[in-house]
Amino acid sequence: MTKILITGGAGFIPSCMADELIKDPDNTVIAVDNFLTGSPLKVSKSKLDNYQFIEGDCNDLKQMEAIFDDHSFDYIFHYAAVVGVKRTTDQPLLVLEDIEGLKNIFGLAAKQNVKRIFFSSSSEVYGEPVELPQHEQTTPLNSKLPYAIVKNIGEAFCRSYHQAYGLEYTIFRFFNTFGPKQSPDFVMSKFLKQALNNEDITIYGDGSQTRTFCYIDDNIQGCIKAFKENKFVNDVINVGNDKEISILELAKTIISITKSKSKIIFLPPLKEGDMTRRQPNTTNIRSLLGREFLPLKDGIEKVVSSELYKKLNELN
Repeated sequence: MTKILITGGAGFIPSCMADELIKDPDNTVIAVDNFLTGSPLKVSKSKLDNYQFIEGDCNDLKQMEAIFDDHSFDYIFHYAAVVGVKRTTDQPLLVLEDIEGLKNIFGLAAKQNVKRIFFSSSSEVYGEPVELPQHEQTTPLNSKLPYAIVKNIGEAFCRSYHQAYGLEYTIFRFFNTFGPKQSPDFVMSKFLKQALNNEDITIYGDGSQTRTFCYIDDNIQGCIKAFKENKFVNDVINVGNDKEISILELAKTIISITKSKSKIIFLPPLKEGDMTRRQPNTTNIRSLLGREFLPLKDGIEKVVSSELYKKLNELN
C-alpha cells in the first residue's frame, strides 16, 4: 500500500489529483486543507476506504506534526498555497506565510524519509517573458511578485532538501489550468460565469495580454504519469498547453460557445501581476501525455456541460 499526502486537498487541482489517485486501490490518500481558498464542495466524495480528508493548516507545525505522527507517507503532493492574482497582490503578507508551510512540510518529509515530494510551482516564476516559449532550464526566473517569489523559494526547498537529506522531488510549474472545479476568481471561470449569466465580461486593460489554457485532465494525467513512471525525478517540468490566445479573444470565444448576450467591458489595467504573455515549452509534458492537448473549445464545452460545474456555479 502506498500512502500519499496531498496538501491543499480542497483546492481545484489537488482535489482532482486526489480523485485520480484513489482510483488505484493500492494508494491511500490523505488530503489536508484549511479552507482558506479551498471549498468543502471540492473535497472528494469517495466512499472508498483509501481516502481521508483532514482539516488542517500546513503553516501550523503542531497540526502537521500530528498528521505525520498518525501516518507514514511514501509520497507528498505539496499543492497548498494562497492563490489568485488579485488575492495574492492585495494580501502579500498572507502569501509570505506559506513559507512556514514549506518549512513544515519539507522538514517533516525529510524526517520521515518520504520517497519523493511533488511541488506545485507556477508559471508566475518566469515573470515578464524574456524568451518564448518559456523553457524550464533556459528561461530566467525574473518575477518580483510575492506569490512568484514564494514559489521560487519552494523550488529552492526542493533542491536544498535533496542536497542535504536526499529527499527526491519533482517540480510542476503549472500554467493556466481550467476545469469544472475551478474557483470563479480566475480568468477562465470568471468569464464563463459572466457569460452564462449574460453579465458584462470584464477585462483588465485592452485584452491583448495572452495566456495558454490547459484542461484539467491533461494536467492530472501528465503529473500522474510522472509519478507512476518515475519521470522527471529531481527535475522541473512545465505543465500546460502551449497554444496562446489573447484575453480578448478568449472572451469572444466563450461568448460564442455559450451563445451569451454578454458585452465585453474594459477596466483599467491591474497595477501589477498581469503579465503581457505566457507560453510554456511543452516538450516535457508532451512526452508524458503522448498525445495532443484537449483543444480549448472542447475543454470549455466539457466545463459548461458538467453537472458538478453547474452545482458549484450556483453556489458561488
